[in-house]
Amino acid sequence: MSGVAIRPVAIKLDKEIRERVKRLADARQRTSHWLMREAISQYVEREERRESFRQDGLRAWQEYQATGLHVCAEEADGWLAKLEQGQDIEPPKPHF
Repeated sequence: MSGVAIRPVAIKLDKEIRERVKRLADARQRTSHWLMREAISQYVEREERRESFRQDGLRAWQEYQATGLHVCAEEADGWLAKLEQGQDIEPPKPHF
């Protein structure tokens, strides 16, 4: 074993959800347990990415408030368009 303690956790599901999970697990030839673990794992990963994005936005806003440095929408759009065309260019420099 990897040394990671795995402990059971109880969750309460209504009958309809339990049946839906069971049907989907059967269709995927997996257990309901596997399906729920996979769903929770994907949810946590997605929400961690979302929270990281939110924190990055808050940090960027705080930095802008402190310094006033920014990139205009037109500058950012032009840079992104060139990246989309396959050009590997540096991002525009922030300015006042």
